[in-house]
Amino acid sequence: MQLLARRVDLIQPSPSVMAMSRAKELIAAGQDICNMAAGEPDFATPRPIIDSAYQALLAGETKYTAVDGTRALKEAICEKFRRENGLAYRPDQISVGAGAKQVIFNAFACSVDEGDEVIIPAPYWVSYPDIVQFNGGKPVFVVAPASQEFKMTAEQLQSVITPRSKWLVLNSPNNPSGATFSSAELQKIGEVVARHPNLYVLTDEIYEHLIYDDLPYASFAAVNPSLSERTLTINGVSKSFSMTGWRLGYGAGPQPLIKAMEKLQSQTSGNPASVSQAAALAALKGSMEFFGEWRNEYQRRRDYIVGQLDGREGLSCAKPAGAFYVYPSCAAHIGKTTPGGKRIETDTDFVLYLLNEYKVATVQGAAYGLSPSFRISFATSMNVIEEACRRVLAACAALR
Repeated sequence: MQLLARRVDLIQPSPSVMAMSRAKELIAAGQDICNMAAGEPDFATPRPIIDSAYQALLAGETKYTAVDGTRALKEAICEKFRRENGLAYRPDQISVGAGAKQVIFNAFACSVDEGDEVIIPAPYWVSYPDIVQFNGGKPVFVVAPASQEFKMTAEQLQSVITPRSKWLVLNSPNNPSGATFSSAELQKIGEVVARHPNLYVLTDEIYEHLIYDDLPYASFAAVNPSLSERTLTINGVSKSFSMTGWRLGYGAGPQPLIKAMEKLQSQTSGNPASVSQAAALAALKGSMEFFGEWRNEYQRRRDYIVGQLDGREGLSCAKPAGAFYVYPSCAAHIGKTTPGGKRIETDTDFVLYLLNEYKVATVQGAAYGLSPSFRISFATSMNVIEEACRRVLAACAALR
């Protein structure tokens, strides 16, 4: 009898986490690495949030809480949805977990049966397919190339729906492409979903505040109110408040699903850390005046990277509407040879070439289901971005 269960073979280590960890290892070893693999803000958590968490600790908020979040935090989340998204939820429709990833995992674990299909537009966040497969589901991919601004169309969605379709996953703004759906686009997708009463929608809106050029943000459930009972809206405090390490995410949706997720969480992790809940409460109830400066800086970085890479040395780099990534195509370099004689066969080869020869850490497009491309994070300083762009262009120029 083997020690490890067969289901462990259904998943792979997160490629983005591995790339970020490898970059940090090389930096710790003294190498001059431009780390463009990070999927987290480079700003510090705002001081008022830290102060509120400290005061909560001093006040004794160090004990177990309700399994899926304190009443106060759930009420603050309900108010956030009402204030920012025009959505009405009750506290018993809210699930709080140790990061948005846990909430997504719980949702699929509680709703996906063996062979159920989950429709995932590509490019996609690396964890969606693995979570689906681990829970017995079948990912069904819909490729949305750069020519479509990396956005699945309603027609594409309709073409892949079958009697086994259980969930549609939307991620707007998107990791890795930054693609952001408009209200009109979400409405068309909603019209397709409405024709299939057994299809549910998981909409991951973790990057909702990271949106540029004064583009209005549209939440799927707000655009499609008739589908609210078939929609699970995922969010959290990691990206908007630079709280990735606090591990606090939440979801809002149908009460029966939320109740099932609570039951599962009671037998797995239990409640999210009490101090993280106190910090999230302060974040959601506090001012976001700081964020305008953050967003302006992200936009400045985005514009610089796109200006440096798009149309140069064989690269094509679309300007993202949201998030803090660009997703350039390296198609022109597939089949070329490095100065050391290695042939670039895939975007994984290309990314390894950048890291090993030019000390730039990125993530291969294969991890996101759309190749040949690579993801560059601009959640880092302009000095690092400028040097990384210089190195990437030099690496491309050296290929033959």
